[in-house]
Amino acid sequence: MRVYIKGLLLLVYLLSFHAYYLERLEAIGLGVALVLYAGVFVLLVAALWLCANIRQGLVRWLFAVGFCASAVFFDAYTRITAEYLTYSAFVSMVYSGGFIGEALEQYHSVILGVAAKGLLLLLGLGLRPDPVQRLPGTLAWAAPLLGLALLTGILFVRAGEGARGLPVMYTPLAYLNLFLYESLHDSVGPRQPVTLARSGPPLARDIVLIIDESVSGNYLDLNTPNGVTSNLTHPQPGASIFNYGYAASIANCSADTNVTLRYGGTRSDYLRINSTLPSIWQYAKQAGLGTVYIDSQRTGGNLQNLMDATEKRDIDQFIQFDTTPVRDRDMAALQKLVELLGDGKPQLIVINKVGVHFPVHDKYPDAFMTYTPALPRGHYADIADTGQRDGFSGTPQDWVLYRNSYKNSVLWSVGEFFKRLFAQADLSQAVIIYTSDHGQDLHERGNPGLNTHCGENPVEEEGLVPLVVIQGQGLKTLDWQAQLATNKDRSSHYNIFPTLLQLLGYDAAAVEPIYGHALNVPTNDPFSFNYRFNARLGAKPEFKHIDLDVVVTPGPQGMPVGTAQ
Repeated sequence: MRVYIKGLLLLVYLLSFHAYYLERLEAIGLGVALVLYAGVFVLLVAALWLCANIRQGLVRWLFAVGFCASAVFFDAYTRITAEYLTYSAFVSMVYSGGFIGEALEQYHSVILGVAAKGLLLLLGLGLRPDPVQRLPGTLAWAAPLLGLALLTGILFVRAGEGARGLPVMYTPLAYLNLFLYESLHDSVGPRQPVTLARSGPPLARDIVLIIDESVSGNYLDLNTPNGVTSNLTHPQPGASIFNYGYAASIANCSADTNVTLRYGGTRSDYLRINSTLPSIWQYAKQAGLGTVYIDSQRTGGNLQNLMDATEKRDIDQFIQFDTTPVRDRDMAALQKLVELLGDGKPQLIVINKVGVHFPVHDKYPDAFMTYTPALPRGHYADIADTGQRDGFSGTPQDWVLYRNSYKNSVLWSVGEFFKRLFAQADLSQAVIIYTSDHGQDLHERGNPGLNTHCGENPVEEEGLVPLVVIQGQGLKTLDWQAQLATNKDRSSHYNIFPTLLQLLGYDAAAVEPIYGHALNVPTNDPFSFNYRFNARLGAKPEFKHIDLDVVVTPGPQGMPVGTAQ
């Protein structure tokens, strides 16, 4: 009887993914590929059945727990993101391990649901088999290892591709094998010290990089008549503002962009540069500046965006806001910035804002509900990013509500932020570069889906960000105006790092061959963003060119009305 119970449990679990298999069969079609797919599928299922008949109880349960955890991870990821778990996405998840607590808190209902389903797999594998059905010990425990080795080999040869439509419990484990292999064979070399020549002292006392979160360039009045008020469109008392218009982000995911902004990776050489060349903190300290990092997104000292303890050692002041409500953290960061700009000390200051990452329901005060109707409020006040999508099914009306909430959040986190900055800060000795980590797909075209960024097939708006330079009036640094007309709507994040280095006093002739063009010369930028940043095992990065002629801009009531140009 046990054999039937175990078999039924495994069969029910495997059949629960029938839509996943059918989707893959549809994509493959008839031909040799279908035969190969079916062969691998049968071998993996057979290996799973042999695993369920391992004689040794401890070994059998270890396999059961491992396969169950892997399957739950895969199932939870696909349900939460509504996307397939690629190897690139898996690597990003590993690097984002510091967020696991928040993920469990925000997605506990989804995770519990898939974990409950995973019990079918756990019990189907772990329950003691019928003595009559017990197979030779070596064959039973070797089969799942060989099955995992087979899938790992396929993924290795195909640069991480090849697991779609196969039994899901193998996929994350095979990805883990690839990741461990890459980690052990990482040969990019050690981090190098600062060797660039300097042409003089820093050009300003305070050099500030503000990296917003999920602020899309097509939703600000900087670039479109119906955009949300940014308070950056006109000169402010004591400050000059240079609007570089639309810019292309490094990538359409936060970690990829942020780590590259801190290390200066280029389109053609970002893996080596990000891994081996000095950080912006090291360059700043070599130039005699203090270093300050203000992280509004995380709390409790948790690191994000691929920052590690080694990098953190070069940061003199590491600031988070543990007890401040999520909605108010950007304003707390503003107050800290005002304090730093007024202390008379030369400093490099980098700020990661909370911005407008989903969920956007509660990221603004009631007084800023200018755009209505909006998403219901009161359920996500303590969540900085991500969030359950309960009640949000991605219908056209859902996206109308979302876009209005997004615009209210932008009005608060961007418009009010800069209004207070200009009213309170001493900018006389400061240069501030403002941008966002990536843009947003707010489904203005009516395209289906729940995600706003990090997509495998992104729209132009996912890589479209603002780029603004703010400088104390009368301060002589770089000649921003000289190439402003040439570079407006034609630059990217890749131009920011060489600009920062020149502001720090490093020689432009030494900077440009390594890091590319700064904003004070024609940037000659391809105007594209990388949506396969974690290109692994011989795979190539994928860049999407942003065609401004097809970028959708919002209308006065949050509805799409036209293109960016």
